[in-house]
Amino acid sequence: MGADREGGVRRRPGRAVAYAACGVVLLAGCASMPDSGDLRDVESTPRQDTGVRVFAMPPAEDAEPGEIMQGFLEALTSDDPQYDTARKYLTADAARTWRPERSATVLANGPSAVPGQQPHGREAADAGSLTYVLSGSLVARVDGHQAYAPAAGPYSKKVHLTKDAKSGQWRIDALPQGVVMGKSDFQRNYTSVNKYYFASTTTVGATGQPVAVADPVFVRSKVDPMTQMVRSLLSGPTTWLEPVVRSSFPTGTALQEGTSGLTPDDQNRLTVPLNSAVSRAGAAKCREMATQLLFTLRNLTPTLESVELQGPGGHRLCDLTEERAETAAWHASAQRPEYLYFLDGKHRLVRLPTGSAGTSAVPVPGPLGEGEKELQSVAVSRDEHTVAGVGADGKALYVTSPAASSSLGEAVVSSQGATATDRLTTPSWDARGDLWVADRDPRHPKLYVLEHLDLGVGKPVEVTIPDLPGRISDVRVAADGVRVALVVEKDDGKQSLLIGRIERDDKSGARPAVVELRSAAPDLEQVTAMSWAGDSRLVVVGLEQGGVHQLRYVQVDGSTLDGPAPAALSGVKAIAASEDERVPLVAYSEDGIVRLPSGAQWQKVDKDGTAPVYPG
Repeated sequence: MGADREGGVRRRPGRAVAYAACGVVLLAGCASMPDSGDLRDVESTPRQDTGVRVFAMPPAEDAEPGEIMQGFLEALTSDDPQYDTARKYLTADAARTWRPERSATVLANGPSAVPGQQPHGREAADAGSLTYVLSGSLVARVDGHQAYAPAAGPYSKKVHLTKDAKSGQWRIDALPQGVVMGKSDFQRNYTSVNKYYFASTTTVGATGQPVAVADPVFVRSKVDPMTQMVRSLLSGPTTWLEPVVRSSFPTGTALQEGTSGLTPDDQNRLTVPLNSAVSRAGAAKCREMATQLLFTLRNLTPTLESVELQGPGGHRLCDLTEERAETAAWHASAQRPEYLYFLDGKHRLVRLPTGSAGTSAVPVPGPLGEGEKELQSVAVSRDEHTVAGVGADGKALYVTSPAASSSLGEAVVSSQGATATDRLTTPSWDARGDLWVADRDPRHPKLYVLEHLDLGVGKPVEVTIPDLPGRISDVRVAADGVRVALVVEKDDGKQSLLIGRIERDDKSGARPAVVELRSAAPDLEQVTAMSWAGDSRLVVVGLEQGGVHQLRYVQVDGSTLDGPAPAALSGVKAIAASEDERVPLVAYSEDGIVRLPSGAQWQKVDKDGTAPVYPG
């Protein structure tokens, strides 16, 4: 629970004492205040100053019930590692049983706290018993696994206060588990970080290289985040992702007791002390464990160069550098595409070296680049060895090689939709060589996967999607092959961006299924274009209710990303991005194909081009 800096709890003006040199801000709340020094409102604490830490003040002597509520809610927005100050507002029993780490509830403008109806009015307060009601509008919840999920609707919870008969001090003796705070406080206190596991059924290459899967979680940004992330990684994946990934850490693996303050040394190396559970792991498993740690912690601290795993007694288990980690496992954000692909004015497949400026696109070798079939959309496999194209009328999907000697062959998927917009979507590849495409025919809507097309095999298999709330109008599979982004159009014409988990059972031969769909952009009612733009991020063109079309990044868990949106661009009809965030964003707009290099404005690439894609 916590008070939002945008408003909420009716309280005496909260003040903060800021010690800039120490990087400390004290939330004074209702406590006694110094009569001199550098004072400023809590609301003015600059969020961008990452060196500033905020700490709460304990309850003042003889504080009134409203002041206890105010101080407690303020304390929950502080950077106190174990919420020790917040517990001072509780009775001894309540302090022992309260579990702030169990959940975080995010409200639009912070919790409003007002006295509830008391059993006997003023007599109840005189008797030492009062109830307050916390209320607000839900935005999201973060569960005990630190996973974020959007939420909506009203929030209302009771907090009970009692007056100690001996000391005469008011304290909270009954309260909800977890914490609750406003959106702006949540954004100041928490940061989103990807932790990494391996896909259970996906490998890449002849050696069967495991594929890393990002699992975004929220940790408190100024409370030893590196140690938090190691503990989170060791505790296992979030509930939503768990069925399709594995961890190389043996069951029971944990940090050695008392470990805190993990930080790299001056050589950007990190030592991670683990308990005896890792003693039974072999060298190959140890490398995979180190890979998970390095991918996870570099996402938090990009300058980290290597990790060393230690067992009890300082016994060295293994170490791993960034370069060796890239060969130990495959992950999408480390793959820099060689080319950007799009259709020229003659509907032929052409390509341009990634990030090049002032270079003209050239036709791709093979039938799709030679104009043997006019195209509506295309997709190129992650290794850039296979291409797929949908004919200009949207009826048929063809797969071939970008080689001069290749032939087009027969269509691998066909649609009987009445119009081009009721036929096949743009296809999409995952890293294991599976091709995904949806048929938008309103009479027979389907999602297909053609498995292992990179090996020259695979027939279209219809994918099961329980509880699909409409018709798929666009599909983009994640490189890891265990997540898929779908634009789903409902009967009322509104479109939602949903993320589904892909479940497969290769041994039983059962059809793949996309399950547990969840919203990645809950505030958008129209989604006109989207693309994966990171291991857990997408770029989306969409329309808010009553708003205008906008271009922005979204997280797969539906959370709001910090940082700027891409530069505005009107008339966007298609968008292309790479999981490698260094690669320029590309769009098809009213100006044709345009590109957005880092730190620059949109630049024209080809005025007649359409349907841009990077491999994937």
